[in-house]
Amino acid sequence: MKKALKIGILGTRGIPNRYGGFEQCAEYLATGLTERGHQVWVYNSHSHEYQESIWNGVNIIHCNDPEDKLGTAGQFIYDLNCINDARKRGFDVLLQLGYTSNSVWFWRWPAYCPNVVNMDGLEWKRSKYSKKVQWFLKHAERWAAKHGDVLIADSKGIQQHLKDTYNKNSHFIAYGADIFDQPDTNVISEYDVEPYNYYMLMARMEPENNIEMILQGYVESGADNPLLVVGKTNNEFGSMLVNRYGQHKGIKFLGGIYDIKAVNNLRYYSSIYFHGHSVGGTNPSLLEAMSSNALIAAHDNVFNKTVLEQDAFYFSTPAQVADIIRNNSDKTSYNTLIQNNLNKIRTQYSWARIIDLYEQVLLDAVK
Repeated sequence: MKKALKIGILGTRGIPNRYGGFEQCAEYLATGLTERGHQVWVYNSHSHEYQESIWNGVNIIHCNDPEDKLGTAGQFIYDLNCINDARKRGFDVLLQLGYTSNSVWFWRWPAYCPNVVNMDGLEWKRSKYSKKVQWFLKHAERWAAKHGDVLIADSKGIQQHLKDTYNKNSHFIAYGADIFDQPDTNVISEYDVEPYNYYMLMARMEPENNIEMILQGYVESGADNPLLVVGKTNNEFGSMLVNRYGQHKGIKFLGGIYDIKAVNNLRYYSSIYFHGHSVGGTNPSLLEAMSSNALIAAHDNVFNKTVLEQDAFYFSTPAQVADIIRNNSDKTSYNTLIQNNLNKIRTQYSWARIIDLYEQVLLDAVK
């Protein structure tokens, strides 16, 4: 009989997810591990909109997060506050999602329990960061790789990088997704679009997600069907995109949408779903697009190709985006690609399987 663990999860802004991939991961892992009989605590920012102490059976710990006052520097203080709290909790194991702002505190990581670290993507490659920040992130990655008791890589590319660069073994565990099989055209009607007569992209407004490349390609294509852009635009890059492309009659900036039913339906009924991410491991939004019956056009890089293989269109220039739009808008002609990606979700990326893999790593770490 397996041991019931007391598990702490830190490194995110908190659950339920209102931000991004690691929050989504924490949400599914925490609830899944709780259902398997473990006691789970997740660290939340004090400013998270969910202020209760328990969510779906998961214990919530709110820690002071000065990011709204200090900007990025506040993330480091928030992580330190979480780590200091974890030192007093008596966890059997601590799961740290990412290293960007918490590996600097490796000397404060609790020594009484194993520290399992999800090593995230190659953060130091992100073009939004200055040279100094990229230099720091390379060091942060090294600290996390050196001091983590157990490492998790969310893609084979990251796993190989950790071995080649630090001679450290890691467990390959991707993100997960659940098959979406309850489409409802009434949901997308609220966004003034018709089934299979629009394009879509969903991403954080950051340069390395190649959003402008997709927007340029869409404009060059001369397409009549609209392009829906899902993601908060309240940062500098997002504001620039809105100012530059917001007046185009076909481009609709919808902001962030956190209603998973709405997002799944929008992906399901899109004619082509554009995925521009170029840095990181196995991207959660890509898996969710695959699980939502989307026909996918992805940026041409090793991370996307490792997941999608031959079951997608690929682009690396605006002209290629334009060609994809002009030549491949009949989604019904590509059902084989869609079904192949759905099968990948069932066999490799289901949340049930991902949670099982995490559970085994955590149990082995405690042993």
